[in-house]
Amino acid sequence: MLALMLSMGVFFTSCRDTAKENETEDVEMSDDMDDMNDDNNSVGSDIEQAADDAGDAVENAANETGDAVENAANEVEDEVENNDDY
Repeated sequence: MLALMLSMGVFFTSCRDTAKENETEDVEMSDDMDDMNDDNNSVGSDIEQAADDAGDAVENAANETGDAVENAANEVEDEVENNDDY
């Protein structure tokens, strides 16, 4: 009888330990999934920010090009007006 009680005690202790290990693994897996979701959200934000930065760079380049063309046109006009050969 004593052997039966001891083996039952060992069995239930083993089951309880296994249940705790499974619960710990579930919590760890949940934490890993949360971390992965956070990383995915961060990547999305980084891509959006990079797209905004690229758009701003293109807009700035277009403005600078427009200013350069306008300045060149003004210089040509000034040369034509100041040239007595025509």
